[in-house]
Amino acid sequence: MDRRGAIISLRTLMERKGISAMIIPSNDPHFGEYIPDHYKCREWLSCFTGSAGTLVVTGQSAALWTDSRYFVQADKELAGTGILLMKLKIAGTPSIPEWIKSELPEGGTVAIDEDLFTYSEYKGYQSALDPLKVEMISDPFDEIWEGRPSLEFHSVECMPESVSGESVISKRERLCAALGVGTPFAYVVTALDEIAWLCNIRGCDVEYNPLVIAYAIVTTDKITLFGCVDMFPEHVKSYLRSQNVEIVGYSSFTDALKGMGDDVVKIFSSDQATVKNYMAAGPNILPDPTTGGTLNLMKAKKNSVELDGFRRACAEDAKAWKKLLEYLRVNIVEKDPQEYILNPLTEYDIAEKLIEFRRESEDYRGESFEPIVAYAANGALPHYTATKESCSVIRQRGFLLIDSGAQYTYGTTDTTRTIPMGPLTQEEMEDYTAVLKGMTDLSMARFPQGTRGAQLDILARGPLFSRGKKYLHGTGHGIGHYLCVHEGPQSIRMEENPVHLYPGMVLSNEPAVYVEGSHGIRIENTIVVSPWKVGDDGEYYEFETITQIPISTVPVVWSRLSEEEKQWLYSHGFIDQPPM
Repeated sequence: MDRRGAIISLRTLMERKGISAMIIPSNDPHFGEYIPDHYKCREWLSCFTGSAGTLVVTGQSAALWTDSRYFVQADKELAGTGILLMKLKIAGTPSIPEWIKSELPEGGTVAIDEDLFTYSEYKGYQSALDPLKVEMISDPFDEIWEGRPSLEFHSVECMPESVSGESVISKRERLCAALGVGTPFAYVVTALDEIAWLCNIRGCDVEYNPLVIAYAIVTTDKITLFGCVDMFPEHVKSYLRSQNVEIVGYSSFTDALKGMGDDVVKIFSSDQATVKNYMAAGPNILPDPTTGGTLNLMKAKKNSVELDGFRRACAEDAKAWKKLLEYLRVNIVEKDPQEYILNPLTEYDIAEKLIEFRRESEDYRGESFEPIVAYAANGALPHYTATKESCSVIRQRGFLLIDSGAQYTYGTTDTTRTIPMGPLTQEEMEDYTAVLKGMTDLSMARFPQGTRGAQLDILARGPLFSRGKKYLHGTGHGIGHYLCVHEGPQSIRMEENPVHLYPGMVLSNEPAVYVEGSHGIRIENTIVVSPWKVGDDGEYYEFETITQIPISTVPVVWSRLSEEEKQWLYSHGFIDQPPM
């Protein structure tokens, strides 16, 4: 069935059920970044393959909302579908409720899947869409999606305490103490990375992320883990039993919530609980007492063993990257032009070559996200994907942007390098220097306890602002420990995030600039929030940069860098010698 046929099938179902519009998000019941194929309903309907986007279908029209990372990609992939592209945070773009209310007559019904929206989203839509009715429905796609992939579970493995640095019992006890609830309570965990961290387990149920599809309920004396029991090997079951973890069936989670007494205080680890599960929990629900989530914040503050694992992963990944940089030098940059033109390399070739070099490590477990290898104008697409069928040939000029990371048994990596393939324009060199300057300035930051990421973000953006340029995505996201490459609650971005930066938090540092039709430049390292000194007025922190991959200095306009910036680059091994 083509996409137009898929939307027709959905509209037929909507008409039969008396639904005027349906909102289809890019979610699964756990609200992760990467979702199982079973839940890629929005992609099946729209052709749009980006990870973030919300589709709305009415009886006569359809529109898709996505952010700046995907504007160009979405415009291409939606071509011919009849679906309107709505660009988030761009002046004149209506919100989803505004557009729906403009399309529907009074008395219309808007449907949402009770397994794909949070309770807060549901209440928000109820308010914003009034007087339209918002109706919760069960998954409608099994009825219309012929050949829909099934939800798959895979074998679960333990994360040894020699790598995690802490037992499950210790984590549970710390969590319960931090919650400070004196009455009987149940702490409900739905986020897969929180469950994996808490229970010291890893899996491969989700692409790029070593996660196990499961739910968990924590009480003072045990953890009940809701998963596919058959996928837990006996040695894993034995370890979990020793840690007071009981494994029960995944499908029994909602009934377990319904079965908890009204006198039990229920605390959801975040607001990322589905409408169905939140309402199943009944009365006596309290919010998590910690900004960012108690468990989520515990996970974000890496212990010394986890941090050592990160450093080891970065060192291991650097081996593969250095081989790739040499491969690019020999096979493209310094290749005889007449020889190269006869057998050029593509973006896809380079992505595969980096994976090949990574596989030489016995600790490599796969990529941490879909690699971005983007030549020239493709670099202006922040989340560009090169396929074997549609990739570009790399020429001996301009920039090649590579954003890639890996999962190792002891840590997760995420690095971006922008590499000159040959002659550059003055604009490319000035842009590159501004990005490098911003990355360096943020790396050198020192700041007091209580600082938020939004207060530091300008350090990375300032050099670009001075050129009259900007980027719309965040400067830094959290990184999980052999977990999700994008994790919260920590971040460095323009938008306010009330979560403070604490020692042990691991983040990316990735300023960028994108010139549509010409080039994209991004330079990204991994940084760790670390103690610096105790001043008269309290503690001060700094960043430790743990990435060990060289940065090209060929495009740098050295007169734009301060002596301090040059010295920092030299002292961290990113350049061979401090330039005069």
